[in-house]
Amino acid sequence: MRDLKPKLFSVMKNYNKDQFVKDLISGIIVAIIALPLSIALAIASGVSPEQGIYTAIIAGFFIALLGGSRVQIGGPTAAFVVIICGIIEKYTFTGLVIATILAGIMMVIFGLIRAGNLIKYIPYTITTGFTAGIAVTLVVGQFKDFFGINIGAVPSEFIEKVRTIFTNFSKWNYVAFLIGLLALVIQIFWPKIMNKLPEKLKYVKAIPGSLIAIIICTVIVQAGGLTEGANAVKTIGSSYPQVAGLSGLSALPKFSVPKISFSMIKELISPAFTIAILASIESLLSAVVSDGMIGSKHKSNAELIGQGVGNIMSVLFGGIPATGAIARTAANVKNGGRTPIAGIVHSITLLIILVVLMPYASLIPMSVLGAILIIVAYNMAGIPKCIRLCKKAPKSDIIVFAVTFILTVFFDLVVAIEVGLIVAAALFLKRMVETTDVKGWKYIDEENDPDNIGLKVVPDKTFVYEINGPLFFAMTDKVMDIVKDTSEDVLILRMRAVPAIDASALHIFYEILDTCKRAGITLVFSHVNEQPMKMLQKAGFDKEVGVENFCPNIDTALLRAKEIVSANK
Repeated sequence: MRDLKPKLFSVMKNYNKDQFVKDLISGIIVAIIALPLSIALAIASGVSPEQGIYTAIIAGFFIALLGGSRVQIGGPTAAFVVIICGIIEKYTFTGLVIATILAGIMMVIFGLIRAGNLIKYIPYTITTGFTAGIAVTLVVGQFKDFFGINIGAVPSEFIEKVRTIFTNFSKWNYVAFLIGLLALVIQIFWPKIMNKLPEKLKYVKAIPGSLIAIIICTVIVQAGGLTEGANAVKTIGSSYPQVAGLSGLSALPKFSVPKISFSMIKELISPAFTIAILASIESLLSAVVSDGMIGSKHKSNAELIGQGVGNIMSVLFGGIPATGAIARTAANVKNGGRTPIAGIVHSITLLIILVVLMPYASLIPMSVLGAILIIVAYNMAGIPKCIRLCKKAPKSDIIVFAVTFILTVFFDLVVAIEVGLIVAAALFLKRMVETTDVKGWKYIDEENDPDNIGLKVVPDKTFVYEINGPLFFAMTDKVMDIVKDTSEDVLILRMRAVPAIDASALHIFYEILDTCKRAGITLVFSHVNEQPMKMLQKAGFDKEVGVENFCPNIDTALLRAKEIVSANK
């Protein structure tokens, strides 16, 4: 049962005042970051702005309280936008509530049956593919508000959405577009300006560009009277009049339980499964990323339970589906948050903002929110990673990526994952057949065998790991936490028993290399076989590590380690 125990209860044993101050500051900063994103994502999902804040408050609180990560920040994310729009369009908001409750129950069950580790069976190529696909769909969905196109709701299907937008593009509003463009420019250049500030102003540097864009553009629109006339700029208030009336206790989320029947469960089980799968994948990926940032280890099964409860409570209080938000989690880590207390503070801060500042949110231009989500989608897409994968990965991995991407854009996320997994499995079998070899035995004198590990002297400040078997998407988690001891100077990876690797393994090697560089550790490879070596060379990974750090056997690798340690003294 230890793996189901929330992380909050584990970390509080050694909790102190200094860490509380750090968690408090980090929680407040993350809340400021989450505010514009929550509003924008809610509107993009087809619900009212305040429902995005409800989601961040309620789901964020329960995910921090019951989750398995030290630093996870829960809330609405861009990945859900397309799915939520589709469900609401087909089943209404009540259908979304029931589907999310079912999804939450599924996630709790996933955690109880210890299914958290199954995330490793989703290849890196598939997660990259559907993330990029969702990002494309999200960007296209923002064209209406960003260009100020005067039309009603756009269809959820991608092709119909594109057709509707371009058919009505003549109805665009150049004033709204210019305001959106200004918001876009501010978000692009604000981080560059902040990076030039001294470290002592780190809390000023943490202010997000999205918030600055909202403040500046809202002031321009309101002071310039741009909400009136032939080219009036639409605001949240003009699009959602009820927001202006939300203040004080009336702004608080209200508890409501929908009527659920067996026929509705039967009808909504498929979209519920979609929500559960996506929320599970994204939350665990976010937890893995944060683990690498703080050198910790999350409890995947406890995290699933926390996410499940968070989603159930979110929709019961008028919110929408939620999951771990990678960008907000990273911001939490960068600002000193190290326990779930930061996530709880983030929820409480948003609650205070909701009660006090909601009428002012009605003044925000819709084109600014469109600009914010375009930036979110760009960051979400991971374009440099996609380009690197397409240029340097084997053709089989590129096929998996392309299939998942296309199916996500034009069809459905679950279909994309299912087909992607089938294609990945088929190509993996093909790769294993190609690497299978039959050789006759020959006598080798163990004393003169350079690859014999027996009686080898490992130099000081050096640690050696040997990887056995093919390294593909389902096995990469076993090497993710390989760099545990950052007090050493050299890490040797012995690869003689690795016949093949895939794009997921290459991604993990890059993460190991980045960790080593941050810790001042030199990475050395021993006896890399033909297929892995070709893939590493194609990716340019051998040059990043240093060609001199690729050794033909363990003897030369240990000698190389000795040289490095001596040079560091």
